Amino acid sequence: QVTLVESGGGLVQTGGSLELSCTASGRTYSSHIMGWFRQAPGKEREFVAAIRWGAGTKYYSDSVKGRFIISRVSAENKIFLQMNNLKPEDTAVYFCGKLIGSDFAIASAYQYWGQGTQVTVSS
Repeated sequence: QVTLVESGGGLVQTGGSLELSCTASGRTYSSHIMGWFRQAPGKEREFVAAIRWGAGTKYYSDSVKGRFIISRVSAENKIFLQMNNLKPEDTAVYFCGKLIGSDFAIASAYQYWGQGTQVTVSS
């Protein structure tokens, strides 16, 4: 059984930065993908960023490209999301997910999810 635990959310002003982390239990294989999604009230879960575990290939949504950076520490089975130049529209619950597959931008494709961490950006 895989468990994912996120941390690092909080309240920040527009233009500020936050770093989220996600630690996964169990082994992560090179073909696996770890991703970040977010969900605002009344909206669907939205793709933010993903990283292919073995090659380290990174993927970003257009809305965060150039502002957010996804990274991993393989030895610790951990991923990070560095969020810079935050905007009020980034406010959401952020979820970490693990995918055994290739559809990294599709939430329903992920097999495992963390409990989420709230990010609030004030204007």
